[in-house]
Amino acid sequence: MKIGIKIWILIISIILALLLIKPNFDSGVQITYVNQNSTSYEQGIRQNMIIKSIDNSEIKNLEDYTNIITSKLPSEENIKLTIQTDSGNFILFTNKPPEIIVKNIPFTRIQTGLDLRGGSRALVEAETPLNSQELNDLIAVTSNRLNVYGLSDVVIRPVNDLQGNNFMLVEIAGSTPSELQDLISKQGKFEAKIGNETLFIGGKDITYVARTGQQAGIYSCDQNQQGFICSFRFAISLSEEAAKKHASLTDKLTTNSTNPGYLSKPLDLYLDNKLVDSLLISSELKGRVTTDISIQGSGTGSTREEAFENAENDMKQLQTVLITGSLPYKLNIVKLDTISPLLGQKFINSILIAGLSAIIAVALIVFLRYKKLNLSLAVLLTAFSEVLIILGIAALIKWNLDLPSIAGIIAAIGTGVDQQIVVLDESRSKQLSLKQRIKRALFIILGAYFTTLFSMLPLYWAGAGLLKGFAVTTIIGISAGVFITRPAFAEIVKRIIKE
Repeated sequence: MKIGIKIWILIISIILALLLIKPNFDSGVQITYVNQNSTSYEQGIRQNMIIKSIDNSEIKNLEDYTNIITSKLPSEENIKLTIQTDSGNFILFTNKPPEIIVKNIPFTRIQTGLDLRGGSRALVEAETPLNSQELNDLIAVTSNRLNVYGLSDVVIRPVNDLQGNNFMLVEIAGSTPSELQDLISKQGKFEAKIGNETLFIGGKDITYVARTGQQAGIYSCDQNQQGFICSFRFAISLSEEAAKKHASLTDKLTTNSTNPGYLSKPLDLYLDNKLVDSLLISSELKGRVTTDISIQGSGTGSTREEAFENAENDMKQLQTVLITGSLPYKLNIVKLDTISPLLGQKFINSILIAGLSAIIAVALIVFLRYKKLNLSLAVLLTAFSEVLIILGIAALIKWNLDLPSIAGIIAAIGTGVDQQIVVLDESRSKQLSLKQRIKRALFIILGAYFTTLFSMLPLYWAGAGLLKGFAVTTIIGISAGVFITRPAFAEIVKRIIKE
């Protein structure tokens, strides 16, 4: 039997969705955070590496990793720890556990939201209304601050409601509400110091930071024994008071003995009293009263592209810190939620059971009504294919599936089943030819699609964006149904009826 183009489109879509979801059967644990001031970082261990074994003991999951580490460390003396990763072997000599955070390797590329992973979520607003640029700066600073505190799996994004109010949504996996509230409620303090003397304070003494153009960018990339290093620089302007203090402090410094082009002490950047970076000071600036100085730094990597990207990211991070390092707005937490990972797993199990039961129940009802097993199987195939396509697109766009998103998938399946019933009922009519009846059914479905589509758009912004997941997955589901699964289902129905 020849397969029509509509059915081929469905088959290809299912295959692509499966490739995008890509079940992962690899064993090991994934590194989500590495303390930059630790021995692990110095030895080259980085975020997203997969730990395969420790001292030749295989690591299959988080439990294996915890058992092996706790059996060896801490200890009174330094021991040799050989960590095998997907990027090579690393040897640590330590008497305490590695300063890293790991998690089980995700089974698929599908990313889950906080509702399912567990953690805390805060909806935050400033005491004074913020425009889009101010909100983006606030998000950049907050993200940088939370990274300084060593938190992993942090998601910070802008949201707004139907009234045009801007909010910041902060989600942290594994964090308690009190910890999250404490981190956000602190407005923060940014300082630049030479030795123990404060040179300038972020958001107060800096009048300008160059972000683009000739005053900011990557100016060189060179190869060394470890790989590549790319250097960046950008200009900043200080207030007159900070410029005079800069002259006074640098005048007391000597030239760096190993690098004569720079002074003996660096410019240290602190956020909430934690060192985030150290920058060399050009010897040309010694004792000079200048409001214009150049900030320099570098990024490294195993390839030129990686080094360039790291340097660019470091430059942007420093620019953000220098502009508004200490949060310029007093923040209020509008809504604070928490959910445990165990409860999230129960949600997943309950939703899977409920969804599967609903689809099977619909297929049974279709069989009782139309007395054809192949029609029931066609309904089942279409429903499951829609779920796969939605999950494949979610994996492609890296959409975090939370409870509203899963509710959207269920709503899309329900809408799809309704439309399949329309196709089945129209196909039984005797007034027109089968081709005309199917065409009329698809026309009805298209009208219902646009009605649902436009009704979902306001939900994208409703509830300060907390219902965005429902709107997105519903729109993806009904769009996949109208343009992929529904035409294929109609083609299958025509073939079954003609038998």
